[in-house]
Formats: sequence, structure tokens, C-alpha cells
Amino acid sequence: MTESVLDYMTRLGRAARDASRVIAQASTAQKNRALLAAAAALDAARDELAAANQKDLDQGKANALEPALLDRLALTPARIDSMIEGLRQVAALPDPVGAIRDMSYRPSGIQIGKMRVPLGVIGIIYESRPNVTIDAASLCLKSGNATILRGGSEAIHSNRAIAACIRQGLAEAGLPDTAVQVVDTTDRAAVGALIAMPEFVDVIVPRGGKGLIERISRDARVPVIKHLDGICHVYVDALADLEKARSIAFNAKCYRYGICGAMETLLVDQAVAAAFLPAMAQMFVEKGVELRGCERTRALIQAEPATEEDWSTEYLAAILSIRVVDGLDEAIAHINRYGSHHTDSIVTEHQGHARRFLAEVDSSSVMLNTPTCFADGFEYGLGAEIGISTDKLHARGPVGLEGLTCEKYVVIGDGQLRG
Repeated sequence: MTESVLDYMTRLGRAARDASRVIAQASTAQKNRALLAAAAALDAARDELAAANQKDLDQGKANALEPALLDRLALTPARIDSMIEGLRQVAALPDPVGAIRDMSYRPSGIQIGKMRVPLGVIGIIYESRPNVTIDAASLCLKSGNATILRGGSEAIHSNRAIAACIRQGLAEAGLPDTAVQVVDTTDRAAVGALIAMPEFVDVIVPRGGKGLIERISRDARVPVIKHLDGICHVYVDALADLEKARSIAFNAKCYRYGICGAMETLLVDQAVAAAFLPAMAQMFVEKGVELRGCERTRALIQAEPATEEDWSTEYLAAILSIRVVDGLDEAIAHINRYGSHHTDSIVTEHQGHARRFLAEVDSSSVMLNTPTCFADGFEYGLGAEIGISTDKLHARGPVGLEGLTCEKYVVIGDGQLRG
């Protein structure tokens, strides 16, 4: 009799729960050995990875996948290098598990502190990017968690090849290969099962399009760490260095269009708009970026009229909306109204304006004089990221090792009784 999707996912969930108890007790040396062995396995399997990825790319082209999705899907030699480096960097990071902080004596004589512990079993649901398989596996492993990884059907061959390398690393370290499990079915019912197993799964991290994340947030019976959109802004202040601002804005948009940290709206103070926008627009036009602007923008440069919808759209493409604003207050108000609480940056040489922006913009990352595309766990020194959270509970911003753990109270006494 053929195993049903629900039975299959239940089997994975039960195995993950059992493995989570083993991995939570693993030593730092053992976890690092698994990570480094997986890195070596990836390095040795470059040809197999490329062949598997080519199958996915060919299928993606046949299915008319958008160019941005094909870009996310591609496992280039540089991205394989990055995955290997990510594993090594996570191995080099301090292990958060078991760390105890803030031990202090109470009047009763007992000591109270907090110990950092794994969350347990983490379900990751993602689309397109096969490198997420390594990012997620490495961070979950180092933080003492088991994980169930459900990649998109468009990357199934790539994910299977990567999973084989991870299993090899776990085996060499003497850890159960069920500590990292890649869902081997493309049936969408697997997602519904994964997000509805609180007895086996402690948290879900969705990485993908808005539709996927909205569905998971609506239907999950397990806590979710998520972000829906990456509507990121760069605000060019009246007191900005305009040459610096052009470089930052160009990099924020054009580094890669398909990442959630790409700038989607450029805000410019009206005091510098005439001096700033013409040369800025020329740089974007030469790069092939379509410009959409407010009336004041269009009085200065060639641009399509921006609609109300543009201000709240994550393009993930070579499209940019531009708005001229009356100063810092209007810029902050625009970002807090239309933004997605992801990443926003100010370009200014005025310390007071910078401090106000950093304090008042309600986003998971706020930046000064640097492009929004730096919003990335690797760039933040996390080794890799499990995702970027725009929630305020339990983690916010790029989620690395610490975000995959929680704290429990440790109470130490020597026979004291409560009177």
C-alpha cells in the first residue's frame, strides 16, 4: 500500500522530534565536525550539484519561470563557494546552546539566571533558492535543532543533491541523519501537514512569495517567524553627500533585483531633488531600470506616473518608484505607512537627522549611509540566515543562531525554603 502524504510527513515529524533530543545534547565539536564534513562533501560533489541544478533550470525554463526566479534557482560556482563558506563560518561561530547569563542572588539566597536552549524542531518552507537548504540546515544544526526542509518543487533535484551532502556530514560526526530531513515529495499537501503538527514541530519559517507566506500564516497551527514583503526605502536627506547618495541608491536597487533587501522606493528631500535626481535617473536608465515617479519627480526627470499602489509594491524587478518629500518627517511617515518593516536607509551627513531616522523608522533593520541590500545574515556576521523576520516576537531582522534558540530560567539553591 502506498504511503499517504500525511503518513509520510508524520513519519518525518516523529523522526525529527527523536533526532532533536540527540542534537540538543551534541557537543559543539560534534556539531562543527558535521558542518565541516558537509562543506567538504559539497566541495567534492560540485559536478553532481551542477548536473542536478541544470535539470531544475531546464524544467524552470520549460515552465516559463520569471527571470528573477530562475536567478534565485541557479547554483553557480560562486554560490556553491558561498554555501561552503557559510558552513565553515557557522562552524566558527560561538555555540549559543547552554550559555548562562545574568546569574544573580536573590534576598532568599537562591541564584537566578537564564540558559540559552534550542527551540526543538524547525520546519522551513521555501521557494526557488536551493542555497537556503544549506543556510537552514547549518544554522539549525549549530543551534541544536532538528529541521524539516520543504523546498520548492522547482528546486527538487538541487535540494536532493545538497541533502545527500548534509547526510554525509551528519554521519561522519556520528549524528542521526534525521536531524536534517529534506521533504522528498513535491505534493503541496506536505506543506499543509508540516504546518499543522505542533506535536512534532515547534516553529515554522516560511521563505518565499507573499502568497505562500500569507497562506502559512493563516493556516499554521505552529508559531511562524516570517516577513511578507521587502518594501525597502532609501531616503536622500537635504544634508546628504549627493555623490555618496547616488552610489548607495544605485547599489541598493541594482545589486540584485530579486532579493528582499532591494530598494523599491527612493525618497528624496525636495531641497536637493533638482540637484540629485537627473544624474541619478540617468544611472538607472542606463542600467535598464524602469522609473515611476510622483508629480514633483516627473517635473525633474522622465518617469512613468507612480500610482498609490506603487508605494506598497515589492517589484523584485528592474522597476523603481521615486517620491520627492518635504523633509525628514514626511520621509519617516511615508516609510512607516507604506513600508513592510523590513529594511530602510537614510543618506545624510546630519547626526540629528540620522538619529531620528534610526529611532523612529519602525523596521527590523534601519541603516545610515549604506544600501539596504546589506540586510543579510551573512553580511551581519551570522554565518547565514534562516530568514528575515519583520515580526517583533520572537525574533526580528536576519535570524541566525540566537534567533533559533530561546531562554529558560535556571534557579540554583542550597536548601533554601520559601517562607
